[in-house]
Amino acid sequence: MTERKKSQCNQERRSLLIGAGKIAAGAALVSAGSFTLPKLAKAKAAATQWPWPYVKLDPAKTADLAYEEWYRVFCGAAVVSSVFSQLREKVGEPYNSFPVDAFVFLEGGQVGWGTICGSNAGANMVANLIVGPRIAGATEGHLMSEDVMQWYSDTALPVYVPKKPKQTGEIVKTTSESPLCHVSVGKWMKAAGKPIGSPERKDRCARVAASVAFNLVTMLNDWKDGKYAAKSTHSPVKDFGITGQFNCMECHGNNVPTPPMAKK
Repeated sequence: MTERKKSQCNQERRSLLIGAGKIAAGAALVSAGSFTLPKLAKAKAAATQWPWPYVKLDPAKTADLAYEEWYRVFCGAAVVSSVFSQLREKVGEPYNSFPVDAFVFLEGGQVGWGTICGSNAGANMVANLIVGPRIAGATEGHLMSEDVMQWYSDTALPVYVPKKPKQTGEIVKTTSESPLCHVSVGKWMKAAGKPIGSPERKDRCARVAASVAFNLVTMLNDWKDGKYAAKSTHSPVKDFGITGQFNCMECHGNNVPTPPMAKK
């Protein structure tokens, strides 16, 4: 065989091998797609059906999960994770696709700004995804979120005591009379005599997240059983003409602005 013919045969062989490789790769993609695309479509369909499915959970187990998760993703994401991690196992979608860790920003009253406590924000997200969003008027999800906030404000926290605490000393309980992070943490720091970076303060907030998660799942279980009844008495717009808290004077002295009231 001449060198020219040998070269031509080699080129043809390479072309056949490349073509076969492309066919095999395409077949693999089609095969993978036949499994992946339906799953993605199913996940998308599940996520758009609002509210999301719920099965009853153990409040004590949920609290334990939230306590441990606080040390990974802090307060808000810990509460979300404590509920959704269990529903991933029991329900599947849309919980499988929910990016829990993305809500680490709730920590410190939203990235350290000391506004709403991340535990409350996380609990409110869970309640509204499961019970139903407020589109127009107050739904049970909206009312449950109000109960989350008032319970947090009125309760001596933390209620939860871990089986294996990160800090073994006594953790002081305080009543914040506010759903705000800086008020809640500030009152605790004053009562405990501990700085914000102390291990005790961190463990206190982990226990608060666990307490909120326990209370949230207790309410969700009652709702699932048809026994949930809203308890919050918070109605500042009706009473004062603006959204807010009832105890503004505790922090703001005589400089609280008075909003114009709607004509009756």
